[in-house]
Amino acid sequence: MKILLTCSSRHGATESVAEVIAERLREADLTVDVAKPEDVTDVSGYDAFILGSAVYMTHWTPEAVDFTKRFREELEGHPVWAFSVGLSGLPKGAISDPHRIGPVLLALDPEDHKTFAGRFDPTQLSLRERTIARLGGAAEGDYRDFDAARQWAGTIAASTASGGHARGHLAVGPGLVLPRLTPAQV
Repeated sequence: MKILLTCSSRHGATESVAEVIAERLREADLTVDVAKPEDVTDVSGYDAFILGSAVYMTHWTPEAVDFTKRFREELEGHPVWAFSVGLSGLPKGAISDPHRIGPVLLALDPEDHKTFAGRFDPTQLSLRERTIARLGGAAEGDYRDFDAARQWAGTIAASTASGGHARGHLAVGPGLVLPRLTPAQV
C-alpha cells in the first residue's frame, strides 16, 4: 500500500510527529511519502492518505485546509486519517472548540482523527503568537508524546493490513464525538 502523509508544521512539532508516524508505517512495510500539503500537485497513485496539521487558535493551517479543498474529490473513496498537533498545556491536548477543526474533518470523512499535544517554546514564536498562546492558557514545555504517535500509526498499519477501516463516528477530543456525515450533508 502506498500512503501520502501530508504535514503542515509551523515550528517543527507537527513535522516531528509526522516523521514518527511515517517511520512506524515503514516498519510495517508500507510505502510512505511525506510532503508539505502546499508542495503536493498530484495525489494519483496513492492508496491512502494521512493528513496532519498544526493547530493555531483551533484551526488547521491554511495550507492544510487548502489541500483538503484541492483534493477532496480524489480523497473520496480512499482511506484517510487525520491528526492535529498543538494545544500544548491544555488538559490531555483537548480541543476547546471542535467545531472549528470539525468541518474540515467532517468534509473528509476520515477513518480516525487523533489530537497530539505539541510544544510551546516562546523563543520560536513571534510576539503576536506568544501573546495569543499566553492568552489561550498555553504552558511552556514540550508535550509531544511520540509513543502515542507510534501507537496510532500501528493501528493504521493494522487497519491497512486487514483491509478493514473503522468508520463510524469521528472522535475530535475527549468526550467529543461527531456523527459521520456524507459529503452531501456537509
